[in-house]
Amino acid sequence: MTNPTIPPNTPPAGQGQLPLAGLTVVDLTRVLSGPYCTMMLADLGARVIKIEHPDGGDDSRQVGPFVDGESAYFASINRNKESIALDLKQPDDRKVLDKMLETADVLIENFRAGVMEKLGYTWAALHARYPKLVFASISGFGQTGPYRNRPAYDMVVQAMGGLMSVTGEAGGNPARVGVSIGDIGAGLYATIGIQSALLKRAATGLGERVDISMLDCQVALLENPIARYSATGGVPKPLGTRHPSITPFDMFATRDGFIVIAVGNDALFTTLCTALGREEWARDPRFATVPARNEHHAALKEALEARLADATTAEWEAALEAAGVPHGPLNGVPELVENAHVAARGMLLDIGIGNGKALRVAGNPVKIGTADALSGVRNPPALDQDRARLLAEFRV
Repeated sequence: MTNPTIPPNTPPAGQGQLPLAGLTVVDLTRVLSGPYCTMMLADLGARVIKIEHPDGGDDSRQVGPFVDGESAYFASINRNKESIALDLKQPDDRKVLDKMLETADVLIENFRAGVMEKLGYTWAALHARYPKLVFASISGFGQTGPYRNRPAYDMVVQAMGGLMSVTGEAGGNPARVGVSIGDIGAGLYATIGIQSALLKRAATGLGERVDISMLDCQVALLENPIARYSATGGVPKPLGTRHPSITPFDMFATRDGFIVIAVGNDALFTTLCTALGREEWARDPRFATVPARNEHHAALKEALEARLADATTAEWEAALEAAGVPHGPLNGVPELVENAHVAARGMLLDIGIGNGKALRVAGNPVKIGTADALSGVRNPPALDQDRARLLAEFRV
């Protein structure tokens, strides 16, 4: 279900203007990495024109779960966008794209490297014809390098980028992160790259080429494992929920569930010991310093869980909150979507789907000034929904 009567990205009267208002993004992306990026740009005020293939549109429209035949997967990352179906192998449809690019600020695609060149949309050709255009590409391995022609999905780059080698239970098999961090990481880095290019354009008047590799982004996310390996020569391995260099920084069992306790220094550890009624731990040579606690992490976890078994998660939350010790319960998705703080921060959004139904999705975490990034939100578009209006606007 869509509501074309609500203009995309229009804040209510009296609110500040969204920071990317006035920018137009032509979006050739599909599935997750690119659509996640363009959703972020749209939420922050950019106009996003989503160009889809006439034969089924974005691949994610066929990915479940479905509500009244509509993909919840697609809906969750394609709000605030307009849709037109174009086959870029057809001359008439290429004319429509070319007309849009005359006034667009950004063109973004996430095909395999080389596809845009085969279609005739090289960076050199685009820059010569539309010198102010920022052209961003997201691909598995980037536009250069020996892997550039390889296809990739999220789990491929999670594995190749080392992330899976440090994820999972200690002594167990490597594990995929529970969300598509390979795609989402690339989408976020692409958002940064595009806005950086737009800032440079403001100074030079010229667009830039933005080249985002999903594998590059996974490497960038390994900030601690790479530095640790370089410093010590030790190969990072899965540790479950435990931090490799700080203790206690882990998840612990309580009487009725689990709680995370994150203690980053010796003073905070003394505070924790007092809150738990175990002041003697702070004087124990095994636990008195960060290096000692790291060395004896198993003994400390055993002692902590023996004490935490005396009360419920909620009771320990109250005690640690009063003491000022960083902590948090293990929330499942049902607890998360009912959380009052999450709701107060505007991180839940109901959008229309199917026959008048509401779908709850994640909101936008970027808060800037007084403008509400999710005010006047436009529901995800049906395939080719905006065709007539866009063709009239660009007079093709």
